[in-house]
Amino acid sequence: MKKIIIKTAVIGLLVAGMTSCTDDLNISSIDPKSSSTYDATELLAKQYATLGLTGQTGPAGNADISGDEGESGFYRTVFNLETLCTDECIWAWQTDTDIPALTTIAWSSSSVRVNWAYQRLAYDVTLYNQFISEQTGKMSDDVIAEVRFLRALHYWYFLDLFHKAPFKDTFNADMPVEKAGKDLYDWIDQELTAIEPTLKAIGSYDNSSNFGRADQGAAYALHARLALNSAVYTDGATKDYQKAKDYCDKIISSGAYALSENEKNGFSGYAQVFMGDNDENPQAMKEIIFAIRQDGSKTEEYAGSTYLVSSMRISGMPYANTDNYWSCNFARKNLVEKFFPTDNIPMAKADDALTKATEAEVIAKDNALGVSTADVIAAAGDDRAMFYTGVGGGIRTLSPGKQITGFLNGASIVKWSNQRLDGASGHNRTFSDTDIPLFRLAEIYLTRAEAEYRLGGQSDAALKDLNVLRTRAHAVAKTSIDNNILIDEWCREFYMEGRRRSDLNRFGLFTGSKYLWDFKGGVAGGSGIDTHFSIYPIPANDISGNPNMTQNPGY
Repeated sequence: MKKIIIKTAVIGLLVAGMTSCTDDLNISSIDPKSSSTYDATELLAKQYATLGLTGQTGPAGNADISGDEGESGFYRTVFNLETLCTDECIWAWQTDTDIPALTTIAWSSSSVRVNWAYQRLAYDVTLYNQFISEQTGKMSDDVIAEVRFLRALHYWYFLDLFHKAPFKDTFNADMPVEKAGKDLYDWIDQELTAIEPTLKAIGSYDNSSNFGRADQGAAYALHARLALNSAVYTDGATKDYQKAKDYCDKIISSGAYALSENEKNGFSGYAQVFMGDNDENPQAMKEIIFAIRQDGSKTEEYAGSTYLVSSMRISGMPYANTDNYWSCNFARKNLVEKFFPTDNIPMAKADDALTKATEAEVIAKDNALGVSTADVIAAAGDDRAMFYTGVGGGIRTLSPGKQITGFLNGASIVKWSNQRLDGASGHNRTFSDTDIPLFRLAEIYLTRAEAEYRLGGQSDAALKDLNVLRTRAHAVAKTSIDNNILIDEWCREFYMEGRRRSDLNRFGLFTGSKYLWDFKGGVAGGSGIDTHFSIYPIPANDISGNPNMTQNPGY
C-alpha cells in the first residue's frame, strides 16, 4: 500500500452528489474522466489514502477540504469525538477551538469539531461512491469490494457517532437521504454480508506487499464490532451477540492472525504493535487485521499517527523519537487508575526537577528515582501501562485539580511511538512512520469475550478469552467476569485507540452519573450529563442545507 499511497499526490476527484454535506468547504478537484493524469490504480490508492492523508501534496497545501488541513483528516476527527470526551485523556490547551465542549461534554449542533468529522465522513463516502459507480465492471470484483468495505466502515462511524447518516450508495446529483438507527444498521450488516465472499480470503493482505488493504479479515472484524454494538444502534430492537461471536470465531479459527507476544530488544509484544516499524515487524503485523498506512517521509500528515505521537510528547521527554512536540493530550486520572486503583503510580516530585538536562541525564535521574516507563509498567504488573511520569519536560501531577492549565496536569501517555525495534527513530523526526491498527486481533478476543458474557451461560469461555489478553500483558489473570471487569479491560487494552466513547455507551456509562471522571459535565471530579449526549448532533449547516436530514433529540 505504501507504493500506492505515494502516488496519491497526482490524483484529484470530482466531488458531487453530497453537496449539502460539504457545506462551504470549497472542495476543488479534477474529474478523472477528463484528467490526462487519471489512472484507475491511482484512483484506488486515493480511496485508501483518505484514511491517512488530508490532501494531494502533504501535510498542508492542496487539501481535500479547505480550512485547517491537519484538523480535517479522517482519523483525527473521529478519534477526537471518540476519545477527548472520555475518561482517557484531556487536551491541555482549553482555548483551542471547541476543545472545552469535548472536554466537558457540552457540544451543540454548531460545534466545529463535530462538523469536521461529519464533513470528512461525507466527503470520503462520495469518493467511494464515485469509484464504485465508475469502476464496477472495469476493475476486478474483489477490488470493488474493498472500496465497498471502506464505505461501510465510514457508515459505521456515522452510525456510531450520529446514529444516522446522509445516505447515498450511488454517485449522482441527488440529495442524500436520511438513514438512521436500525435501517442504517441493517444496511451495513447486509452490505458486509454481500461483499465478504468477494473479498480476498482472510489474511491475504497480511504481508509486506499488500499490508493495509482490506480482505475478508477486515470485513469480519467490522462485522463483529457492528454486531456487538447492535443493541445500542437499534435501540434494543436487535441483539446480534451470537453474530459477533460467530465472526470472531471465523477470525480466530482461521489462524491468519496471532497476538504480538514476544519481547524484542526490551520492547514488549504489546508495545511493538504501536511502534514506527509495526509494518515491518512480522510479529506486530500478524496481530494487525487492518491498518491505516503511514510513512514519515512519504505520507506526511498532521491527522494520523503524527497526531498520536506528537500530541503526547513534550520537549525534554526521553525516547521521544520526534522533534515535533505538540504537548496536547495527557492522561486523565481515571485512565491511570485502571492500572493503579489507589493512585500509587511512581511519579517524580517537585524537588526532583532538572533544568537544561540532556536526554542521558533525564534517563539516569528517572532510573535513580524509579519513575521511568519501565518502572511504571513493573509497578502496574501490566505491560500496557505505558505512561511516563519522570522528570523529562517537567514535573507532572496526577490530575489538574480544579483547573486545566497545561500538559503536565497528568501522566504522559507513551503507547504510540515513532521508535523502531532497533532503537532508531522512524524515517522522519517530524512525521510518524507508525501505522494505525484500526482492527487488531486483541479486539476480536475481547469482542468474543463480551459477546459470550452477554449471551449468558458461557462465562468460562468469556473469562478464557479475556485472560488471553491479560496473559499477553503479563498481568494477573482474572478469576471472574462481570460488566465492570469487561469495560475496564476494554480501556486497559485499547486506550487512546479512538473507541472509548463507543465502549462506554455500550455499557451505559457514558451519560448519566453512574460513572464519573474528571471534568465530565464541566466540574472537577465529574457530574452526570443528559442522555442526549450519547450521540452527536447533526451539524446545523447540514440541517439547513439538506431538507432530508432531521436533528437528533436534545439538540
